[in-house]
This record gives sequence, structure tokens and C-alpha cells, in this order.
Amino acid sequence: MKFNNICVLGMGYIGLPTASTFASRGLHVLGVDVNPHVIETLNKGELHIVEPGLRPLVQDAIAKGKLKFSLNPAESQAFIIAVPTPFMGDKQADMRYVISATEAIVPYLRKGSLVVLESTSPPRTTVDLVRPILERSDLKAGTDFYLAYSPERVLPGQILRELVENARVIGGINSESAAAGRDLYAEFVQGEIFTTDATTAEMVKLMENTYRDINIAIANEFSRLADRFGIDVWEAIRLANRHPRVKILNPGPGVGGHCISVDPWFLVEAAPDITPLIHTSRKVNDGQPHFVVSWLERHLGSLNGKRICALGLTYKPDVDDFRESPAVEVVHLLKQKGALVKAYDPYTMREAEGGITASTDIASSIADCDIALILVAHQEVRALTPADLKSVSTIFDTVNITDTPAWSSADCQVLRLGSNRNGG
Repeated sequence: MKFNNICVLGMGYIGLPTASTFASRGLHVLGVDVNPHVIETLNKGELHIVEPGLRPLVQDAIAKGKLKFSLNPAESQAFIIAVPTPFMGDKQADMRYVISATEAIVPYLRKGSLVVLESTSPPRTTVDLVRPILERSDLKAGTDFYLAYSPERVLPGQILRELVENARVIGGINSESAAAGRDLYAEFVQGEIFTTDATTAEMVKLMENTYRDINIAIANEFSRLADRFGIDVWEAIRLANRHPRVKILNPGPGVGGHCISVDPWFLVEAAPDITPLIHTSRKVNDGQPHFVVSWLERHLGSLNGKRICALGLTYKPDVDDFRESPAVEVVHLLKQKGALVKAYDPYTMREAEGGITASTDIASSIADCDIALILVAHQEVRALTPADLKSVSTIFDTVNITDTPAWSSADCQVLRLGSNRNGG
């Protein structure tokens, strides 16, 4: 199939880069979002998210008339659904955004159209949820129109490059739908494109992130064991990884973001009776912020009234994404303990969360604080020296950026998560 125009629903961290990448290849793209502020911002040529290289790509596509934005879809040869799939308080997948986006497509669906779901979803979402909604159009999926699932597999901070270079999986409800999806993504994908069925493609994405979550969980448990046994987990990991078949990941304050911390729950929800390992790993990683706070309490005693500066709030370094951030959870827990917390992050939080406010100035954040708590290894945080933190008495490092000779000779006390040789 040859595509000239497409409609992308959801102008977030995946939808906007995807839309602009298609537009840069000459396709006419309509980007749709239900948030009027997002559409207004984009129509001005501005961005509501931060991703390297995205702004000029969007602005160039707009200037060439290839990329437009609207609150509503329009008739198109292909529709891509790239809306969020968060979980609710009971760890159940919240599919309302997918349902709403799918329903919005129905009036514009025509014979020969292709619909691709990209949103990470529980197994069988494409065939059991999306397909029946689309068939309200009186068109039959797989016969009158094509339907496929294709998971995004990109890393924030490198999305534009990885969209193009990474391998792509296209799962169709039939072979014709998979082939149509392959033709669409071949417009810009330079990596290999693999076709399969829709449910397998859904499982691929969930398996990838669940695999990573489980491996991070064992690293976090190793950090707790090292703390218990009085050793340095970072040294132990380095030595263990000298084994040719071992690759232990690094521990930290927890797991966040909209993928690794969420996707495994979709498998637990779908099959709770046969996923004890996945469920336990999620519990370990969700519990790591509590372990960080208990670690501070062990060294500081009561946290009530302690003046703490939290360095970093996003879910990972050098991105502006605060979703499911363990650093934010640590700050919430500290505040519940009565600590007086100030926070620094180079990326401004779009909304204050639970009373947390963050400064983009390190010096003002550290001022009047006795304790520095390193939670995210942003470039700006990694660049700190002992002189920059000379006003604090104790530094707690959860991401191991202070394991250098300069920090070992610092005037203040420096403690690293998982390093407890002195039995502290």
C-alpha cells in the first residue's frame, strides 16, 4: 500500500515524534489531541514536551504544510492510536483513552483504511476491545479495513533516532493487515520490520519491559542485601559482571516512567494466577522508595524537621518526564515523615504534585539544607563537586555518582545506597 495522508491520535511523547517523523517523509499528517492547550501550543509551532531534535522537526513540517493539528480526527488512509494507557489505583489498566480514541475514528473509517494501535495494552486489546468498536462503522476488520498493533520501542532522549533505526514489530489481525502496517512504517523505519499477529505483538512489548523490570528488581534486592551484610553492592556488581554470562543492572531509588513501572501490571492483571514472579518484582521495585527512606532514618533518626534537598525528580536522567517517578515518591514519603524538603530538577514540573515544588537552580535549592539526597543522575547533578555541596553535612547518593576520589575526600559525610562496609 502507498500512503499519502495519516491521522495520529495522541500528541504525547510517542504520538508527536511519530507524527512529525512521518511528515518529514512527505506524508500529510493530522495530529489529534483532546487537550485544547496542547493543540493551541502546537499550532503556534511550540512544544509541550521536551525531546532533543523534536522542535525543529515539528516546525519544519508545519512550515512545509505537511503537519497540522486538531481536536478531532479527519478521514485518512491510516489512523495511529498513540494515547496513554495508565493504570488505576488497583493496578488495573485504564483503557478509557484507547476506547475514546477508537470511538473517535469510527465516523471517519472507510474501506481500505488502516488502523494501528501503538498504545501499550494488555494482551488481546486489539482483537477484543479495539476491533468491536471499529466495527460499529458497519465495516468488517480484516476484510473492509486493516487493523494492526505496533508497539513503540524507543528511549526518551533518543526517540527520533530510535523511531527510525530500531526494529519494528507489526502484528495484524490477519496477514493482510500486518502487510499494510509494514508498508506504512516502511515510510521511515530503517531497522528490520517483523510481521506477526496482533496479540503476539502486544506480548512482545510487555515482555520486553517486564524482563527489564525483573532484572532491576534483583539489582534492588542485591542493594538491600549488601546493606544488610555490610558490603559495597556496586563493587560486587562490577565483579559479578566479569562473568561472561552475567549482566546485573544497577540498583537505584526505584523504577518509574510510563513503561517499565506500568507494563508488567498488564500481565499480572490478565493472568494473576500464573505471574507470581512478575508480581513480586513489581512489589520490590515499588517498595524501593520506602527502602531509601528507611535507609535515611537509620542514619538520621527521626526525619521530622530535617532539612533535605532532593536532587532530581524525573523518573530517569536528562528527560522531562515525571510519570511514576520513584524520586517523586521518595519526596512524598519524606514529607509524610515531617522532613522539610526542597527539590531541584533542571526540568520544570508542569504541575505541582502533592505539594512538591522544584527549583531549576541548584544553589537556591541547596541553601538552608543540611542534607543532600541524590535521586536522579541528571547531567547537571553529575557535574556537581564537593565544593558545590560544601554547605551540607551529609550526602545520600542513591545512584552512585559519588564513587570517585574527589568525593571520598569531601569534608561532608557521603553515603551511597547499597554501600555499607562500616555497618552503618
